[in-house]
Amino acid sequence: MQASDEFSEGQLNPANAPIPGVDKATGGLIANLPPASFSFVMATGIVSTGLELYGAALPSLVLFIIAVLAGIVLAAATLMRLIGTFGLVMRDIRSPGRAFGFFTIVAGANVLGARFEMYGWITMALAMAIVGAVVWVVLNYTLPTELLVAERKTPMIAEINGSWFLWVVGTQSVAVAAAMVARLGGSALLGAVAVGLWGVGVMLYLLVATLVTIRLLTHPVDPASLSPTYWIYMGATAISVLAGSRILLLDATMPIMETATPVVAGISFILWALGLWWIPLLILFGIWRHVLRHRPLRYEISLWSIVFPLGMYATASMLFGGVEGLDFMVGLGRIIIWVALLAWLASSLAMAHAAFSWLRRRRNLSGTPQGPSTP
Repeated sequence: MQASDEFSEGQLNPANAPIPGVDKATGGLIANLPPASFSFVMATGIVSTGLELYGAALPSLVLFIIAVLAGIVLAAATLMRLIGTFGLVMRDIRSPGRAFGFFTIVAGANVLGARFEMYGWITMALAMAIVGAVVWVVLNYTLPTELLVAERKTPMIAEINGSWFLWVVGTQSVAVAAAMVARLGGSALLGAVAVGLWGVGVMLYLLVATLVTIRLLTHPVDPASLSPTYWIYMGATAISVLAGSRILLLDATMPIMETATPVVAGISFILWALGLWWIPLLILFGIWRHVLRHRPLRYEISLWSIVFPLGMYATASMLFGGVEGLDFMVGLGRIIIWVALLAWLASSLAMAHAAFSWLRRRRNLSGTPQGPSTP
């Protein structure tokens, strides 16, 4: 399987590795849980945030509840996988095409934390910030180290893909959480931490973008390798803008803000423009993949890599535009959030269809008598 299929490998496909306490089929799902499984939580949570900013309170609340429930289920499944099939987890950590998917845990926790804070549930928001920070520290140093020291027969560059941008997304989500806590507690130290993490995220974006672009230019590109994960090219810029807007809301009397404010504002706007530039190109990639090269359009977990960037770009546009008084950014964000919602609905329907197909296959394999077919 090619590196680009890291998000679909093993999905809805029972494995032979059992998980204690669950049936074989469910155990197979947990054993093969993709590292990027929390991308559903990220996508659902950020679309909920954007709808809340728009003023659509009811659909925002519905998506928030779905995101929280999904987060609980996936957290339990991830812990079961870590305990029951640690070898498979290490396999993913040592795979350049899959490893950075684990940063969806960080971003998912921080997206939920931001939503809890919007509802005034500060304790839950702080808890999510702590979870995100701890997991980020572990992953931020474990994954690059494992990938660099691992013995391999082929150069790593051949397996790099758009999922590497999740490193940037996870880092900037921690910057958002740090800015939130600094604002709530008035901590100048955490304000400096937020600015520092934002800067690290920007530098990581430049690093990862260089590596991913080199991979695209030096290795053959086919419909399988040009997966929806490349939408995170844009999503990483969008969350950097969001983090910048949260930093710009910090108390202007904080020492770090005197130096950081113009830098954060200027670079955030440049990144916003870069994200907008990416959107038509990414659409053309999709047309080439599915229309010209006839790649079947089916459910794969990387579809959430389209929903999340769209939702994040809309949310970042509304927030940054509001902070800086740029009405055209707010207006564009208010349009794109509905595109993101449509993408979320389409991806959810595809996911439900895939789940139904798996259940039907499982029932057939178990020999359970089938009832009459329905249209």
